[in-house]
Amino acid sequence: MNLFPVIVTGGAVGAGVALLVRELLRPQPALAPALARSAPAALTMPEPDLDREERWGRWLLVRLERVPGVRIPAKNLALVGQGPGQFMLKKTAFAALGLLCPVIATIPWILAGVSLPFYVPAAVGLVVALLLFVTPDLAVRDQAKRAREEFAHALSAYLDLVALKRAADAGPAEALEKAAEVGRGWPFLYLQGALRRARLEKIPPYQALTELAAEYDLPVLDDVADIMRGSATDGAAVYKALRARAAALNAELLADQASEANAASEKMTAPGALLAVLVMLLMAFPAVIRMLTI
Repeated sequence: MNLFPVIVTGGAVGAGVALLVRELLRPQPALAPALARSAPAALTMPEPDLDREERWGRWLLVRLERVPGVRIPAKNLALVGQGPGQFMLKKTAFAALGLLCPVIATIPWILAGVSLPFYVPAAVGLVVALLLFVTPDLAVRDQAKRAREEFAHALSAYLDLVALKRAADAGPAEALEKAAEVGRGWPFLYLQGALRRARLEKIPPYQALTELAAEYDLPVLDDVADIMRGSATDGAAVYKALRARAAALNAELLADQASEANAASEKMTAPGALLAVLVMLLMAFPAVIRMLTI
């Protein structure tokens, strides 16, 4: 029997599994490089040459962008600091792995002399490939959701800082920039880059914040821009508005955390009930066996 196709198929599946394990067990990145990658373009050096994965992924993207159902979540990818080429390459690799899984599953049957219709592994492979093809979309969506929640927490502190600067008679632009310079996390780096660009391009700072909110889909930032749009005349009123919005944002974040905790508690109800039933069955098992053997 010619084992060459089996060896090639096994090697391809092994490479796909290794890629999947690497993505799932990726180590925690170093803080400084992660902040540098997530910084806005205005804060970073000119974009270096694309790596091999990004080039291959963009080559695939050009050829697959017109396929129905293939879309790139550009805002989510920009927010999590992932290139569209790497994203498309990952989707394609997962889909290829899904196509090969049923083929590998049929190899023991072929070696045992049992033949299966060709359409069975083909149909199963298409289903598995489709499921794995959308897996990176779900992962990026969850990462972007967590990033927006992190940005909302940082923005709550930023609102308080801007309010304090305005209470100290600082101008609107000065209050926004000085408050952004306090933080060192990626949300503050985004704010620093947007405000620095506003100063260089001679545009209002609230306009830069609005554009930043639209670029990365950050609706919580629109409120700050709207408040600061009318901040040139009445500093006291802006101070109260900023503190009120910070309090409302804190309440929203606490409510979201409470709902997530309740959802996690509800998910543990079924396993807890099942564990209690199993314990009761184990306790009753000796008595039942004794009754049946008498």
